[in-house]
Amino acid sequence: MRAFVLGLMAAGLALPNAASAHRMWLLPTATTLSGEDPWVSVDAAVSNDLFYPDHFPLAVAQVKVTAPDGTPGQIENAATGRYRSVFDVHLVKPGTWKIGTESVNVMGSFKVNGVEKRVGRRPGPPPGAPGMPGAGRPGGEGRGPAGGPPGGPAGGPPVETVALADIPADATDLKLTEAINRNAIFVTSGQPTDTVLKPTGQGLEFAPITHPDDLVQGQAARFRFLIDGRPAAGLKVTLIPGGKRYRDAEGGFEVVTDKDGVALVNWPSAGMFWMNATASDNHAATPRATERRMSYTATLEVMAP
Repeated sequence: MRAFVLGLMAAGLALPNAASAHRMWLLPTATTLSGEDPWVSVDAAVSNDLFYPDHFPLAVAQVKVTAPDGTPGQIENAATGRYRSVFDVHLVKPGTWKIGTESVNVMGSFKVNGVEKRVGRRPGPPPGAPGMPGAGRPGGEGRGPAGGPPGGPAGGPPVETVALADIPADATDLKLTEAINRNAIFVTSGQPTDTVLKPTGQGLEFAPITHPDDLVQGQAARFRFLIDGRPAAGLKVTLIPGGKRYRDAEGGFEVVTDKDGVALVNWPSAGMFWMNATASDNHAATPRATERRMSYTATLEVMAP
């Protein structure tokens, strides 16, 4: 197995009450539906409290819909407000649908004749500015490759940002990181299916043994995680219930995958949970990148027994 650097913590360890950076999330109105003409509505945002939109919206253009047979689905009735985006998906085929975002970015820096330059998109208007509803620049997964503020170190002159392809051959102090981020929800019309759950073999992926739309309070779920198609042993997985706005403690917990990449999750309550796992290694596919950072996020619905 390829070696990769992972933070390890004991299963079930409680998270600190004072959490945390902005989180990107997708929130469906439901994850299991029936009837002859099912639709699901989805909120998409970046916020401090899950799932309360208070920071800025996620751009709908970033979201991809995959039907149960693996074909592309369609987003309908999309709108973007100050703090969130919202859209509908018409579940025209029975089975499990995947709705989410996936990005591969490269960020970092290098020097030319002792002058530091950055790699990534050139800085643009801040999130929430007219015409820029916060797309791709949250304070966590999904952030654009520019990564930081346009100003230079210690309030100095701005650091020039260039595209990856424009790095000169004589560049020195090259430090490039490849970032692969995935964020998904799974919505089932009728009976669950598993086509959209099949891994691609690239990066950090979620390959659950227990179907993500078959989660029940008090019943343990088995979630497998893979890195490049191989078991991600010792991977820390964080789970946080929504509704932090209405309680003092965040109420999150962590589990760790075993040698087969499988984490056992016991659900303490019903409701929507935000799940996240991260890993890093030195197996970047991007030329000249020396580090790879990976993140997988999902919103899961746990039903009452």
